[in-house]
Amino acid sequence: MKQVLQQLGRYRRDAVLCVLLTALEVLMEILMPFITAIIIDRGLEAANLPVVYRYGLLMVVMALLSLAFGALAGKYAASASAGLSANLREAIYNKIQTFSFSNIDKFSVPGLVTRMTTDVTNVQNAFMMVIRIAARSPLMLVFSYMMCILISPAMSLMFLIAVVFLILVLGAIMVVTLKLFNQVFQKYDDLNASVQENVSAIRVVKAFVREDYENRKFSRASAALYRLFVKAEGLLAFNNPAMMLAVYFCILSASWLGAQFIVGGSMTTGDLTSLFSYIMSLLMSLMMLSMVVVMISMSMASIRRISQVLRETPDLSEPAQPVTEVADGSIDFDHVSFSYKSGSDKMALRDIDLHIRAGETIGIIGGTGCGKSSLVNLICRLYDVSQGAVRVGGVDVRRYDTEVLRSQVAVVLQKNTLFSGTILDNLRWGDPEATEEACVAACKAACADEFIDRFPDGYQTRVERGGANLSGGQKQRLCIARALLKHPKVLILDDSTSAVDTATDARIRQAFARQIPGTTKLIIAQRISSVEQADRILVLDEGGINGFDTHENLLKTNAIYREIYESQVKGGGDFDQSA
Repeated sequence: MKQVLQQLGRYRRDAVLCVLLTALEVLMEILMPFITAIIIDRGLEAANLPVVYRYGLLMVVMALLSLAFGALAGKYAASASAGLSANLREAIYNKIQTFSFSNIDKFSVPGLVTRMTTDVTNVQNAFMMVIRIAARSPLMLVFSYMMCILISPAMSLMFLIAVVFLILVLGAIMVVTLKLFNQVFQKYDDLNASVQENVSAIRVVKAFVREDYENRKFSRASAALYRLFVKAEGLLAFNNPAMMLAVYFCILSASWLGAQFIVGGSMTTGDLTSLFSYIMSLLMSLMMLSMVVVMISMSMASIRRISQVLRETPDLSEPAQPVTEVADGSIDFDHVSFSYKSGSDKMALRDIDLHIRAGETIGIIGGTGCGKSSLVNLICRLYDVSQGAVRVGGVDVRRYDTEVLRSQVAVVLQKNTLFSGTILDNLRWGDPEATEEACVAACKAACADEFIDRFPDGYQTRVERGGANLSGGQKQRLCIARALLKHPKVLILDDSTSAVDTATDARIRQAFARQIPGTTKLIIAQRISSVEQADRILVLDEGGINGFDTHENLLKTNAIYREIYESQVKGGGDFDQSA
């Protein structure tokens, strides 16, 4: 709770003003029944009209002040709660930007989306209710009870019994429902995951005619959420019967005892009238508090989930005195082992001892799951090694400022992401200051100019979200051009030419050799033709180095490489390459 409230920031003033104005509003309302009793006892029963006029005018002024205080309190409550939600979303988003891949894997993408939307909205609504109603109700409760004691100490004891009863019932309901709402928001994560997966892969769903299966999958997630909500809300429904029991008890007690006191002469009619007003104020306060209990029960689960994100410590921490310059593109793996789960015996990479000179072109090949992507992820420090050290430019990557390192290590993945905007906007992710001429040159090197020039709007062509209006090969070439604009010291191509033909692939590699000769290039590929011209080729097998040499030497000495080569060449080569 404390961590969430710290996000109020500059809206703390609005929250304080809301509470103060609410207190003034309550004060005006509490004094009105007292003035009513004076009008009845001293004015109406004594037939003294000047007293009625004087105190009646005072009541009108107090009512107007109460209205003004209430309106202002509502305005500041809206400002404070909306400001808290805005700051919370920004804090969560900024925190996520510091997460490593392992941190994101811990929460899952749908889980983080739920926290930034549903959970933050719950907190916003609960906070508005707390500073508006939870501030008003206790004050109204306390002041009303104090006035009841002043009017009739004996009758006020009856009301205390009702208050204690309600506190016990509402507390028990809150404890039970809190556990249920924790489960509810976990089911929200499952529901969001189902929607996100289905929408992002809608083409595959339709291609395999799996709409019915996906509908059933979503229905199961939705039904599970429905059942939990019904169970939680069913328990919260006990709130109303308990409240009505307390209300009827107080009304009957006040009527029975009040009648006796008036007949006995220990209470006036005005006192009983004001007492009924205070009783209703007291009970209405309890009613509003029960609503707050419901909102807090729902929001506590959300607060806990949001706090988990805000408290999460990024696995990748910045060094105290970071290195701010990458000397060159040399890469050294010193007996590196790596596991995706800390403390796990299952290693994605085992004892990798590898040394690459600056400017070299290195091919990386191996079967699925052999650790190719894991290896290159360590170079730009998307993960930290479990054992050993990775050095770029002779310096351990853990000693670099992360932004400096990643600005000099460009990674092009097989499945890269393009963003909504023009082609030029997407290219400038590599260099925000790049001129159009520089973007055109990068696209020529990546052979992307071939299809861009055919678009009517050229480099101003609109790219749909995720690059949905481009083919796989077109997206890959744009991502390569985007990486080239960074002018990196290390360029990693993680199977990023898999969707282009071998002739285009060859032209891209020739452009690399011609335009960025000093850049170290790591090319992960499934086909031999993409790496056979590399200076050296790394063969990985089950997370370890099986061979590291030139194409010719590996054909002679490495069984795995020779088997891959023969299966591709004797099998007829690629679709656009003769055997």
